[in-house]
Amino acid sequence: MLWHRPEVQLLCGVDEVGRGPLVGAVVTAAVILDPARPIAGLTDSKKLSAAKREALAQQIKERALCWALGRAEPAEIDRLNILHATMLAMQRAVAALTIQPEWAMIDGNRCPELPMPATAVVKGDSLVPEISAASILAKVARDAEMAGLDERYPHFGFAAHKGYPTAQHLAAIGEYGILAEHRRSFKPVRLIAERNS
Repeated sequence: MLWHRPEVQLLCGVDEVGRGPLVGAVVTAAVILDPARPIAGLTDSKKLSAAKREALAQQIKERALCWALGRAEPAEIDRLNILHATMLAMQRAVAALTIQPEWAMIDGNRCPELPMPATAVVKGDSLVPEISAASILAKVARDAEMAGLDERYPHFGFAAHKGYPTAQHLAAIGEYGILAEHRRSFKPVRLIAERNS
């Protein structure tokens, strides 16, 4: 394991959700936990049930020293590419924190440019509680957006597949067309757009 926990008081964890889907924003979160108010059960959001994520998200919002969300919209993803858009969304989450962290721990293998030192931790959402908390907040926020999109476009099935390129989603794009919320630079969407042009 090539990382260590820095000896600082104000450590923020940062994670993203939504790099792979064909639709919607990539959503990030930054969280500074309060050591005096620990939260049991923090782990990678993908390992938790939706109900458990919701309950933990509520606890994180109540007990963390501070937390913030960031995002990059589909048009920004198309313009910048998903990696650079993710870095931008992470920068936005950290910048939105009401307390300036001394250090940032980023899930993955690279860090965005930030005004404080940062460490990238592969599988950090399972290893670093602050990153786990960020992964939970980002996942709950993005899933809520997909539920909202599902209400507007029920025939796409967004509540089920969350915008990922499932057979159901690709069939719906083919049948009903590309939405304003779709990422047009992503290959499956681009190929359908080219076929239909």
